[in-house]
Amino acid sequence: MKIAIAHFRVGETDGVSLEMEKWKKVLEELGHEVIFLAGSKGDSSAYLIDELHYQHPLNNKIVRNAYDELSDYTCEEELNQEILAFALRIEEKLLDFIEQEKIEVIMPNNIWSLGWHLAAGIAFARVARQKKVSFVAHHHDFYWERERYARPTCPFVTQCLEEYFPPAEPNVTHVVINEIARRELWQRKGIAATVVPNVFDFSKPSWAQDEYNADFRQRLGIDENDILILQATRVTERKAIELGIDVVAEMQQVHYLERLQSAPLYDGRQFGTGNKLVYVLAGLHEAEAGYIQALRNKADKLGVDLRFVNQHIDFARRQTEEEKIYSLWDAYVAADLITYPSIMEGWGNQLLEGVFAKKPLVIYEYPVFVTDIKSKPFSFISLGDQHTVNRDGLVEVAPVRIQQAAARAIELLLDGKRREKMVNTNFEIAKLHFSYESLQGLLAHIMDAHFSVDNRA
Repeated sequence: MKIAIAHFRVGETDGVSLEMEKWKKVLEELGHEVIFLAGSKGDSSAYLIDELHYQHPLNNKIVRNAYDELSDYTCEEELNQEILAFALRIEEKLLDFIEQEKIEVIMPNNIWSLGWHLAAGIAFARVARQKKVSFVAHHHDFYWERERYARPTCPFVTQCLEEYFPPAEPNVTHVVINEIARRELWQRKGIAATVVPNVFDFSKPSWAQDEYNADFRQRLGIDENDILILQATRVTERKAIELGIDVVAEMQQVHYLERLQSAPLYDGRQFGTGNKLVYVLAGLHEAEAGYIQALRNKADKLGVDLRFVNQHIDFARRQTEEEKIYSLWDAYVAADLITYPSIMEGWGNQLLEGVFAKKPLVIYEYPVFVTDIKSKPFSFISLGDQHTVNRDGLVEVAPVRIQQAAARAIELLLDGKRREKMVNTNFEIAKLHFSYESLQGLLAHIMDAHFSVDNRA
């Protein structure tokens, strides 16, 4: 079949774009012809409809007036008409695209999930109702999960969200990425969905030290015998990076440092009296400035060597006139320990990345971890699933959780056999449940079930 995977943008490093690339590869392995449809194509090849662009000026104006303040229109009806006219433009181009490319299935990603592009949601629903093609709607996030969409400025916007996000149509199959979303969609909309988790390619070659990344630590001013603890995610409030600072601070207690200095590390390196623990934050800064400063203040107070190194890291390796830029995968190679203390995730891509990199992970058991991942027999260093927020707006867990996590981390830095058993077991579990092969089985089942129903109709 010829399939179009649609989103506002493709070929970028956002989570939706990355998952679309995975689906494309797997669907092609199943024998389908797949193309992207988007408003911008980034580094990918795609059929473009300009009106779908994530930052289309008219859509930005509509978003402002739909959710912030109705200030650019004289009345609600004027906003309504603008949205509907915009939707008609998209609908016409979408129908042309289907005709020109002979599309049989469209897979919208978040177009019917978030309230970001009301006109697009309406346009795709109108096309679905014409039954010219079938749809498999892939929902990564829903509007009710975001504060931005909680208080529409007028009833028409509320109506749009209720009717089109997502629409209940007989030729639309719905897919969500976690069990919590599946339950919410059923309870709120009466729409059934299949859970398809995020996956990773566990069959590709392991990330390893090579000629390019061999100087990673040196360029960041980190000694080869220092212990590098990596936070690979974006720097934003829900990642609760302050918990990672707490763990590193606890690991620096004198009795732990003495243990680290008394024997070789897991890989034979010697952590000496002149060495230290370095907490490296590799991701983009997407938090409010106050949160960044709060992290710096906390690290200073607790004596943690905190490094923000995103200026040295990108999605892929590249060489500028000034310096060498490393990939995120190079950071994983250099790490001795990974922290993943997020309190909220739609699924958890960096969790799988850490498992693929075969590194021990310190995690907080966020809700989707509890519902969708914890039942698998992974072995992680857990900070539990209960937290509070202090008056500075920072996340805290019970001190005993920090102490236990630090003790376990120290053990895994010193005991190479135990560490190897843990990371290899985690790798095999993830490969079984969250690999491209598992995605292939799920997508094959969805396509078979959906189109057997279509054919009977």
